[in-house]
Amino acid sequence: MEWMHVKTVRLALTAVTALAAASVLTLTTADAQQRGHGSQAAPQPKKIEKNFPLGKNWIAISLNGKRYGGAERPSFVLDSQFRARGFGGCNTFSAVAFPLRDMGIAVGPLALTRRACDKATQSAETAYLSALRYAQKWDIVNGQLVMKGPAGELRFDRTF
Repeated sequence: MEWMHVKTVRLALTAVTALAAASVLTLTTADAQQRGHGSQAAPQPKKIEKNFPLGKNWIAISLNGKRYGGAERPSFVLDSQFRARGFGGCNTFSAVAFPLRDMGIAVGPLALTRRACDKATQSAETAYLSALRYAQKWDIVNGQLVMKGPAGELRFDRTF
């Protein structure tokens, strides 16, 4: 029976030694990674979080690189109550829109007026409203608001 007790004590000591070694290895690895030694890549610089420019008026300058022309360009504003309203090129619209983390945006269903427009204007308005409605990301680049999503990329200039 004594040999079983000796084996149990040896097994327990081996387990404690293994746990202690694992703890030291973990602490040493974590310490090395903190100091920049180890296999982990260097920490990335923190991305600056921007706030969506609420209460600012924006006029569209392009959709997917195609510039808007003329006096009746689409526009919109997002107020502090997260209500977007604007002009699509023919009709006015409103929607709820929420800026999200990491410069994301979620735009709800659009409510539109039902003005009759020529086919080309109606087509351009539909493309604009789709790009706005399905935008997922936004950014300010060189003073321009850029909104991107599966329906395209919109660029806006701020109006005063």
